[in-house]
Amino acid sequence: MKEIILLLLFCHVASPVTHSLKFVHTGSTEVPNFPEFVAVALVDGVQIGHYDSNTKRTESKPDWMNKFIADYPEHLEWHTVRCLDAQQFFKDELQSLKQRFNQTGGVHTYQRTFGCEWDDETGDYVNGFNQHGYDGEDWLVLDLKTLTWIAPTPQAVITKQNWNSNNARLAYRKYFLSQVCIDLLKKYVHYGKSTLQRTVLPSVSLLQKSPSSPVSCHATGFYPDKGMLFWTRDGEELQDLMDQGEILPNHDGTFQRSVQLDVSSVKPEDWGKYECVFQLSGVKEDIVTKLDPAVIKTNNRGINTALVIGVVGLLLLLVICIAGVFICRRNNNGFRPANTLETSSAKAASST
Repeated sequence: MKEIILLLLFCHVASPVTHSLKFVHTGSTEVPNFPEFVAVALVDGVQIGHYDSNTKRTESKPDWMNKFIADYPEHLEWHTVRCLDAQQFFKDELQSLKQRFNQTGGVHTYQRTFGCEWDDETGDYVNGFNQHGYDGEDWLVLDLKTLTWIAPTPQAVITKQNWNSNNARLAYRKYFLSQVCIDLLKKYVHYGKSTLQRTVLPSVSLLQKSPSSPVSCHATGFYPDKGMLFWTRDGEELQDLMDQGEILPNHDGTFQRSVQLDVSSVKPEDWGKYECVFQLSGVKEDIVTKLDPAVIKTNNRGINTALVIGVVGLLLLLVICIAGVFICRRNNNGFRPANTLETSSAKAASST
């Protein structure tokens, strides 16, 4: 029993194969060179569609989405109409919020994130979400269990009361997140299966700004976004010395993540006990990178201590040689040996 408990504590259990569909709508005011309204759709963190108030049309991103659009040509129009409605809603909401906060101008943003999650192994609906934010702060969050809006700030209470009194709209929100969104997600995953269900291992590097800075273990280029990255000492995962970073997207659809290790209290002779471990869902073997000063990349552009010592040694040897030549010349009072060719010619002439 004790062994089972320890196993659960120190093993990383593979997470279920969960896919997500997320819509992110952003409205803004007085942001230079940026549309007043932008909407993006993402499957498993990968952007599949884009709309903005300048073009007023939806554009699909990956190649597999073009196949989906070919089979469902009405989908782009459906999404565009929804975005046009959202664009007007965001414009009105921004004006209302600015008045509520006594704001006359300046840069302001209103954002809505909603979507769903689905487990393709069990076929179960996992989760639905819908949350709003204003100027980077939480504004309203939908609790699907109670089917009510929650207001994190006092200023949002009026809006919460108005939205909670609209039972028809609440029922539609639940229907969309638990059925429409899931149906869309299943179709997207079916068409993008070769891309969305692939596994790509990352390249892992150790980085350090200066000898006194933490060592960052950086993994980039992995897919899907279910990569775990952590430091271990003698095979046991560390917690107190680590600073875990968020998973961030790359421009090519892959992801990156980093985790820092504070080495200020680590003795040089103990560095070999530390390892950076990367684990990817669906892949059995881990990528393990030992904490080795020889492989750490720094801001010195590849100049390492051994190279510096070698160059200094060569310069010192050159100085010694030059000094030896001068000493030799001084001891010989400037005498220089005769040219070997001239000496040989003179000997030949005297012998005849």
